[in-house]
Amino acid sequence: MKIAIKILLLTIGVSAFFIDLRADTITHMQYNLLYYTNNGVEGCNEMTNNLDAKDANLKKIVKYVQPDVLTVNEIGKESSYADRILYTVLNTDGVNYYGYCPVVSNPSSYITIGNRLFYDTRKLALKSSFYVPTSVGYFNAYRMYYRSEGLSHGDTAFITFIVCHLKAGSYDDNEEARYTQVQALMNRLESIGVADNYVLSGDMNLYTAEEAAYQHLIHNNNSMIRFFDPLDQEGAWGSNYNYRFLHTQSTHNNGADCFSSGGMDDRFDLILVSGNIYYNLNKVQSLNETYHALGQDGNHFNSSLIESSNSAVPANIATALYNMSDHLPVIMQYEIDASLSLADLELPKWNIFVENPVSDRLQISIDNPQNDIFTIEIFSIEGRLLYHSNQSFQSGKNNISLNFTFTPSVYLLKISDSQHHSILKKLVKF
Repeated sequence: MKIAIKILLLTIGVSAFFIDLRADTITHMQYNLLYYTNNGVEGCNEMTNNLDAKDANLKKIVKYVQPDVLTVNEIGKESSYADRILYTVLNTDGVNYYGYCPVVSNPSSYITIGNRLFYDTRKLALKSSFYVPTSVGYFNAYRMYYRSEGLSHGDTAFITFIVCHLKAGSYDDNEEARYTQVQALMNRLESIGVADNYVLSGDMNLYTAEEAAYQHLIHNNNSMIRFFDPLDQEGAWGSNYNYRFLHTQSTHNNGADCFSSGGMDDRFDLILVSGNIYYNLNKVQSLNETYHALGQDGNHFNSSLIESSNSAVPANIATALYNMSDHLPVIMQYEIDASLSLADLELPKWNIFVENPVSDRLQISIDNPQNDIFTIEIFSIEGRLLYHSNQSFQSGKNNISLNFTFTPSVYLLKISDSQHHSILKKLVKF
C-alpha cells in the first residue's frame, strides 16, 4: 500500500488546506474466461477447452497483472469452479490473500455459466450484494469497501462492482435483448436512488456505440446513474481498423472448436464507471489513462494474437492469452482517496449534505448546533468566483436551495461560518 502525506495549498481568492491521509490504487481486471465449466457447449470439451490448461494459462496472466479485483464471465455457477480458480490460480506460490464473493444469481437451471468477483482481502471486503435478473442472464452487483486504516472511525470508501454478460449476436433481436437487459439494470439503480461509486464491467457484445444499450448507459437521462466510458471513443468499433487498439475479440483467426474465429476486430469487453468515480466525487477516481486491453498492441487487426510478435506483452503472456480465451481482459486502475480537509477536522460540529451531481438547483443541508451566519461561495474549477451570499442559519437543520444554471462542468463550493471555519467540496454538473 502506498501511504502518502501531502499538503496542498489551493488558492481561489481564499486559501484552503488539505491533507491526503492515504492514497492507494486498486487494479481491476475484467475477463471473459470462455466456458470455464465442465458443462460445455458444442465444441467446448476437455479436449478443446481443458480446465487444467486454462488454469495454467490464467495463472500466468494473473501473476503478470496482479489484479486487486478480478471480475469474470462464463464461469460455472457452482462454487466449485470459483474454488478451483481460488486455490489453483490465485492463492498459489505463497499468495494466500485472495477471496471471492458468494454467487448471487438467478437459480434457473438452464443458466450454467455466470459472473464472479475475486478480490484481494487485504484491500477490500464485501459489504452487500444483489442481482438483477433478465430473460437472457443477470447482473451481479457487489458493494465492496476499502480496508482503510481509519475503518474503525468509519473512514472508508465504497465501490459497487456490477458484472454483466449481455446477449451475443449481431441481429436486431440480439440488439433489442441487450437493450432490455440494460434497461433492467438502470431501472434497478434508479430505484436505489443514490449517485454511488458504480463500476459496470463485462462482455457486453456491443458492435457500435450507436446501439441502444450503450446509449442508455452513457447518455441516460438520470445523471445520478449515468455511466462514463473512460476511453471516450464512441464509434462503430466492430471490424473498424481505426479502433484496433480497443478490440478485445477474437484472439483466434481460424475456427478452433471452442474458440470464436475472425481475429481481433470487436470491442466486446468494457469497463464503465459512474460519474462519481469519473469525476472523483466520493473518494474513488478512475485513472482513465490506465485503461487498456491486455495484449492489444494494434498490430493484429483481423488476425490472431500470436500471428506475429506482440509488442504489448511478453511472448509467454501473449501465448497464455491466446490459449486461455477468445477474449482479451480489460484492465483499469482506481485511486482510493479518503482525504479530509483541515476544516473538516476542526469542525466536527457540522453535519453537511450537498446533493451531487448537481441539477439546475443546488441543494444544501446543514445541521448546526447554534445560530450563525454562513457564507456560501461557488467557484469555477479555475478559481473564478461565480456566486457569493451570506445566509442566516438557525440552530438545528437548515435547508437551502440555490439556482445552479451554470454549464455542465466541475465547480468548487466553499461554505464558511462566522468563526472562519470552512469546508470545500467539489461539485459536478453533467
